[in-house]
Amino acid sequence: MNILESNIDKPINIEQPGHQSVPLVISSPHSGLNYPADFVKTSALSKQRLRSSEDCFVDEIFRYAPKVGAPLLKALFPRVFVDVNRGPFELDPTMFNSGLPNYVTTKNQRIFAGLGTVAKVVSNGEEVYKNKLDFDEIKKRIETCYNPYHIELKRLIDQTRDIFGFCILIDCHSMPSNAAKSACPKPLGKKGTDIILGDCHGSSCHPSIMNVALEILTQAGFSVKRNNPYAGGFITQHYGKPYESVHAIQIEINRSLYMNEKELKRLDGIKVLTRIMTDFMINMGQKADPMPHLKGAAE
Repeated sequence: MNILESNIDKPINIEQPGHQSVPLVISSPHSGLNYPADFVKTSALSKQRLRSSEDCFVDEIFRYAPKVGAPLLKALFPRVFVDVNRGPFELDPTMFNSGLPNYVTTKNQRIFAGLGTVAKVVSNGEEVYKNKLDFDEIKKRIETCYNPYHIELKRLIDQTRDIFGFCILIDCHSMPSNAAKSACPKPLGKKGTDIILGDCHGSSCHPSIMNVALEILTQAGFSVKRNNPYAGGFITQHYGKPYESVHAIQIEINRSLYMNEKELKRLDGIKVLTRIMTDFMINMGQKADPMPHLKGAAE
């Protein structure tokens, strides 16, 4: 698949069901392919290397969410351009040609790793930019791409909670196979962990909902880990508030299950994985409940 070089006139896409029948919202923040031409020119990297930080094809894997009865929110811009799974202004001051405003967060682990709201590096630590950046240009990216994503995500969450009394947000990602191997105990074999579910160590989701997700995916034949090494990024942390009836789970899928990681091409396994993830959404919509102990209490 070739990346699209153009201006970002439409930063996001929302695919709505004809009728929302399940309490799910599906978020795909890192699979966008619309690389602005001006951005590509300012980069020190080839188009292929820029794509190394993409969660390739994840939006495709979850594309049947509307048929299941859930809205699907997709970022159409790439993660390396602006990362909506970060706070709005997590920026490395060494990347800029002048000082940053006081409201900017300049120190945390994500920034130190080069992976702030605007990334300094892609995989293997390769630096993205040839020259220092202008803050006004980055602020514009945040206003035109980052903000619309979060405005619509909050709206979808609130809408879902209004309909069902609670909302389950599934934030969808993929992980490099080498990260999956490092998360996997040796007895499970060479491929490593298939899926990692993150609930911010129990703070973003009611345990009953997380247990249902673990059970569904384990019964589907996957090796599944919880929170290690991916406990949940900004989206899961920020929106997952069980005490406000919003439950957020981050899902990380081993890329070796469905793609050639070097060539960034689909493998035949993507068809099977798409079917399984569709079944996962169906089952989550039917079985996941933050208060299962209250079922039948009034009968």
